[in-house]
Amino acid sequence: MPIHSYDTPEQSVATARILIKAGAQAVKLEGGVSHVRQIEAIVSAGIPFMAHIGMLPQSVREEGGYKVKGRTLEQAGALLHDARAVERAGAFSVVLEIVAPETAKMISQAIAIPSIGIGSGKECDGQILVTHDLIGFFPWFTPKFVAPEAKVAEQIRQAARAFVARTRRG
Repeated sequence: MPIHSYDTPEQSVATARILIKAGAQAVKLEGGVSHVRQIEAIVSAGIPFMAHIGMLPQSVREEGGYKVKGRTLEQAGALLHDARAVERAGAFSVVLEIVAPETAKMISQAIAIPSIGIGSGKECDGQILVTHDLIGFFPWFTPKFVAPEAKVAEQIRQAARAFVARTRRG
């Protein structure tokens, strides 16, 4: 769910219903303990919910960039607390994004719901590779855990430059 579309439990349910009506089979929002009330409201409304903790892309600027989460004992404990909280709130699974592999393993072993890793090591129950990362869509950032299979950002820039040049020539 887009950031600020789930600021309150009521708004969360309303947004989730819109997405389900549009064809989604489940919804996901970013946050753990801080969003338990929203998660509980969504699940209580009968809408399947997937959690997302660790690096939160929609808040990346506020968090100071793309950084591995769960490197310290304190961070690992906080992430485990988040994972247990979203599980209790009714999440059917949890995404662990850019979480230190040893922390992701510990979380995966501690919870009963599946963990889905994005750059969090092989010990998660499943893996995701974001298409934009796979195809090199963002020229300013490539995650360390990705080996892009293409560089479409450069092709897009070349196409845009060619269009501008052709347009200027008349």
